[in-house]
Amino acid sequence: MPRFAANLSMMFTELPFLDRFEAAARAGFGAVEFLFPYDFHAADIAARLKGAGLQQVLFNAPPGDWTKGERGQAALPGRKAEFRDGFRRALDYAAALSCPRIHVMSGLAPAGLAHDTMTATLAENLAWAAEQAAPAGVRPVIEPINHRDIPGFFLNTTDQAAAIIEAVGADRVGMQFDLYHCQITEGDIVKRVERHLPLIAHMQVADNPGRNEPGTGEVNWPFVFRRIDELGFRGWIGCEYRPAGETTAGLTWFAPYK
Repeated sequence: MPRFAANLSMMFTELPFLDRFEAAARAGFGAVEFLFPYDFHAADIAARLKGAGLQQVLFNAPPGDWTKGERGQAALPGRKAEFRDGFRRALDYAAALSCPRIHVMSGLAPAGLAHDTMTATLAENLAWAAEQAAPAGVRPVIEPINHRDIPGFFLNTTDQAAAIIEAVGADRVGMQFDLYHCQITEGDIVKRVERHLPLIAHMQVADNPGRNEPGTGEVNWPFVFRRIDELGFRGWIGCEYRPAGETTAGLTWFAPYK
């Protein structure tokens, strides 16, 4: 059966962040993910995880200046030192939270910068990150993101991500396969899961359009989830969606998977 993790950056936002852990546990989730932990002390988050009996399964490395629109630096030449400092900080949090995955955001493609240059920079930074993370049992992941939600994001397609992962080493770096982004950019999501399954370390889900909970849009989620299960995926599927209303009221889709 698929295993779902609540995304606490998007779900249970009716509550202060640190109170969302207990709410997720009460709703039946066994794990959580979120975008960034850095506004909170790692010990405070760890205490909430322990108190709610939850696993932390994913968060993002520092993305640069998020408020100014930055969405990562890993593919940006000239930002190597900043990326490495941020990833070391992420590893400290991963150790405190016993988190096995860190999402590395590639960043926005500057006008005029060659695609091959960004690809080489991303691969170099990922290889370094994987080397740092391996002793702690942590695996960096990269995620293709659609241009509607983040215009100009460098990493767009699952094939592009797969090529970079295979160049660095699939045993060192994994794919964060977001079915929502894939549906918008490429479609044919089940076939793409089948194609890239050996590389997929984490999945995420939201319906399209609207990025709301499964069952609010165009995707046949019971079929998709059944096929993912048949394929033998045993990782976590993060619920990175914006509830259409109150979070708990929108969890009817989740009832068969508790």
